[in-house]
Amino acid sequence: MSLPASPATAPAASVPPRGDAPAADRETVAVLDFGSQYSRLIARRVRECRVYCEVLPWDVPAETLRALAPRGIILSGGPASVYEPGAPTLPPAVLELGVPVLGICYGMQLLAQALGGTVEPGQRREFGHAQLEVVARAAPLLRGLPERPAVWMSHGDQVATLPPGFEPLARTATCPIAAMGRPASADAPAVVALQFHPEVAHTPQGLTVLQNFCYDLCGCSPTWTAGSFIAEAVARIRATVGAERVLCAVSGGVDSSVTAALIHKAIGDQLTCVFVDNGLLRKDEGQTVARTFREHLGFRLRHVDAGDEFLEYLSGVTDPERKRAIVGERFIRVFEREARALQAELGPFTFLAQGTLYPDVIESATPESKSAAKIKTHHNVGGLPKDLAFTLIEPLRYLFKDEARAVGTELGLPDEIVWRDPFPGPGLSVRVLGEITEERLAVLREVDAIFVEEIKAAGLYRGLGQVFAVLTDSRSTGVQGDYRTYGHVVALRAITTDDFMTADWARLPYEVLARVSSRIGNEVKGVNRVVLDITSKPPATVEWE
Repeated sequence: MSLPASPATAPAASVPPRGDAPAADRETVAVLDFGSQYSRLIARRVRECRVYCEVLPWDVPAETLRALAPRGIILSGGPASVYEPGAPTLPPAVLELGVPVLGICYGMQLLAQALGGTVEPGQRREFGHAQLEVVARAAPLLRGLPERPAVWMSHGDQVATLPPGFEPLARTATCPIAAMGRPASADAPAVVALQFHPEVAHTPQGLTVLQNFCYDLCGCSPTWTAGSFIAEAVARIRATVGAERVLCAVSGGVDSSVTAALIHKAIGDQLTCVFVDNGLLRKDEGQTVARTFREHLGFRLRHVDAGDEFLEYLSGVTDPERKRAIVGERFIRVFEREARALQAELGPFTFLAQGTLYPDVIESATPESKSAAKIKTHHNVGGLPKDLAFTLIEPLRYLFKDEARAVGTELGLPDEIVWRDPFPGPGLSVRVLGEITEERLAVLREVDAIFVEEIKAAGLYRGLGQVFAVLTDSRSTGVQGDYRTYGHVVALRAITTDDFMTADWARLPYEVLARVSSRIGNEVKGVNRVVLDITSKPPATVEWE
């Protein structure tokens, strides 16, 4: 489920983020988001086809959509009904651009309504598994599917009558028009639509459907790889930075390390990495990060011990959004201070580089992802001060986590960095629920270290998306050595995920959990109860705060 390695002869695909000058040979598919929980998953699946894809809000300005120059457009599902007042409508630019269009669920209903068909409430709502019957086996969109594939449905409305020029492609027992299409002609490109969701794992042949759309209908080539991304990103960084200097915020995690490696490949010693030890890191993490960057990667690194400063500003703060904002702002202030010192040594710095990823942008509900509800503010997206003294450069801004790992591997980063599980920018401040103190941080560090150590010893670490402990703001009565205790409650969290947009809780072996719980109870003073978080995302987020 990751961005493929670059084949030796693959041509470089151009994948600049919006706002950059479009390249003539760029091949992009745009997803218009109508509020579906699966919109980002559509983009992930298209990228698995090795075709670049971006998610845009459904009411994106026409000039923005045109500037992206998509080879095809996918309309997502959504919770509305097309016949309700105020429901999202089909932007005229979708059909005016003259490119193939694929509608999914609500997107199918929008196309039907806009092109002269009708949409009505279904006699039976259809949620979950369904058996599809393909009635137009020669249709390019459904090529390669068995006659009766399993699919995933999630709808109450359905297309009642086809628009002129369309034909039915598939049906289910309760949905007579489960797929429809209008073939390409000399005057118009193909328009196709599905009532089911090809993007979810519950539609086993869904990736085949999306490949058919991208390759056969849109004419895209499977050339978007880690290598092609690097080639384009390096060229873009060089053009943006010129002869100026760049500061890169590094934490030792995947995102910032890949960002630093990518920028270093582009501009070499014009890059200076700054590692701020904010006092909110895991056990022994500060020394490990500094050693890795200096000794193994050879980057110029300034190591700043600012723990006391961060803890002072966080004193008494319990609201997680305030924690994130404070940590984000303090990072920038420390950077500005270090920049002034470095400027005296090396010359001025114009740019600040960060390891922002696409899920960070989406969950923070920025203007470019406004269809998404704000989940939480990521420190490097919504926590930055308005009077930022640098120009931001974020080369991974449109990558998912597994794609960033693939880029890191292609750049030659060691596995211990590439496969390190993610750590939030605000650090342990959002894993210590409630007030942050040195004592509470010390407790959490010991608990977290034991948990991760046992997971690695059991050979489970590489198969998990994230592994960590949380110090709750609850206390629990216990008995230790015949004495009553009133100690901390800690929670263990381990998840499996492909892209961090969705996640499931990991089914860890009981014997591993037993060892972890026993060690925590015996080795960490002040903790007398260990609980396991078995919540998926959604409804929860990965982090507790």
